[in-house]
Amino acid sequence: MPAFYEFFSGGGLARAGLGENWECLFANDIDTKKGASYAANWGSERLKIEDVGRLATPDLPGRADLAWASFPCQDLSLAGDYAGLKGERSGTFWPFWGIIEALAEEGRAPTVVVLENVCGALTSHGGKDFAAIGAALAGGGYRFGALVVDAVRFVPQSRPRLFVVAMRQDRAVPAVLALPRAGLPWHPANLVCAYGELSERSKAAWVWWSLPPPPDRKLRFADVIEDEPQGVSWHTAAETQRLIGLMSPVNRKKVEQAMRIGRRMVGGVYKRTRKDACGTRVQRAEVRFDGVSGCLRTPVGGSSRQAIMIVEGDKVRSRLLAPREAARLMGLPDTYKLPQNYNEAYHLAGDGVVVPVVRFLAAHLLEPLLGEGTGSATKEAA
Repeated sequence: MPAFYEFFSGGGLARAGLGENWECLFANDIDTKKGASYAANWGSERLKIEDVGRLATPDLPGRADLAWASFPCQDLSLAGDYAGLKGERSGTFWPFWGIIEALAEEGRAPTVVVLENVCGALTSHGGKDFAAIGAALAGGGYRFGALVVDAVRFVPQSRPRLFVVAMRQDRAVPAVLALPRAGLPWHPANLVCAYGELSERSKAAWVWWSLPPPPDRKLRFADVIEDEPQGVSWHTAAETQRLIGLMSPVNRKKVEQAMRIGRRMVGGVYKRTRKDACGTRVQRAEVRFDGVSGCLRTPVGGSSRQAIMIVEGDKVRSRLLAPREAARLMGLPDTYKLPQNYNEAYHLAGDGVVVPVVRFLAAHLLEPLLGEGTGSATKEAA
């Protein structure tokens, strides 16, 4: 059974995706509220709530086959201030990497390291941040590559994310897992451009990882929506009209078209700041009725919480997305225990990694990379 360390663990969504055939040796997050959710679902025996910069190798038991790190994205995202890897939040990559280097000095370096973040990590600081990550991996004895996976291939949520997968250079990469060059859909143009900005040493350590085509997604946005939601209330008719009033003519036309279809239509709504015809920044509500949710975001830093709009003929209703609905959009089962507080539950979902995406990567890349004999050193004492 392969074993893993889960850094920046949140509510344990990476653990949910890896599944029961993986053993968690250690999990870490700085957020006590997320830690409470992690403990409620997975237990607290392997969990340590602490700043990653205060961790040391004695905190990590045994030897893990995999180290998973969904390090904070705020300084790399459109919603952030573009501080990049020098930022207070996304800069936590460096103390995490210091732990990996310290483990290597002890002969306990994880065979595989996975970094997950927003696609803005490819272009942050003109590509210098991605190049710095690549230099760290190559200099630390890893060959590595990256993939861009949009969760919409697995769940009805538009959520493209970057996955950097690194493997120790003393391990052979099976030929079936590597491509001679970039290929769609996993290696889009922004990733190819970021690769072009890497140092020669990093390029020499690069692997174009191969994955099979994604499965056909059958789940639609409407399928995750509850008729009697828990934790939210329906807007009043006046509130719904105010929401429609924030829409541009293009978006109001979408609502009108949904009304004419004559069947139940479910759309996702976000409030955004846009420029009007005079160049003035105004708040707008944007809706989509394509069977897909917009990307879930954490309700901080000015990002809006997603609302839904249900149209049935002339009847139009709206409300915030319910916590359980948000969890379903992340691929979590209904048995997953969510926080009782709305914002905490929404934050946990919006800050996580989509569970079926992790499972797909594990099944088609991580587990084949590790192959036989994994977990041979996982039972060592700390």
